[in-house]
Formats: sequence, structure tokens, C-alpha cells
Amino acid sequence: MGIIAFLILGLIAGAIAKAILPGRQGGGILITMLLGVVGALLGGWIGSAIFGVGLANFWSLQTWIVSIIGSLIVLGIYGAVVRRRA
Repeated sequence: MGIIAFLILGLIAGAIAKAILPGRQGGGILITMLLGVVGALLGGWIGSAIFGVGLANFWSLQTWIVSIIGSLIVLGIYGAVVRRRA
């Protein structure tokens, strides 16, 4: 998958994760997009390490699922850090 497709995947996965995860994390759309890209990386790493599923194909359902799960993890950690700091 190319870098542009990976960035688009991360942006969309971050937006979906923010819609799924309840609560107010703050940070705005820019932070959400950045966390989505980081989450897609994390999801791809976890998916390939545990299940043998990476981020090889943009249109694969498995790619989207591991990206969204990774984004949920990163967004949850970010929400906990921001909540604890405030």
C-alpha cells in the first residue's frame, strides 16, 4: 500500500474510532487524524504479529478492522493521559 493510501486509511480509521469511543477526548480533528495514523500503524503491527494480517491491501476488510482497533487503542490511551493531566 502506498503512503497516500496509508494516510487516508489512518485518517478514516481515526474518525471512525472517535465516533465509536464514547467520551470527550479533545484535541480536535488534527489530533484525531494524527492518532488515526499512529493507530493504523499499531493495528498493522499487532495484526501482523498476532494474526498474520497486516496493512497490505487498502480495500481489505481485515486491513480496516486492524486499523480501527489500533486507532481505538491509541485514542483510549490518549484520552486517559489527557484526563489524568487535567
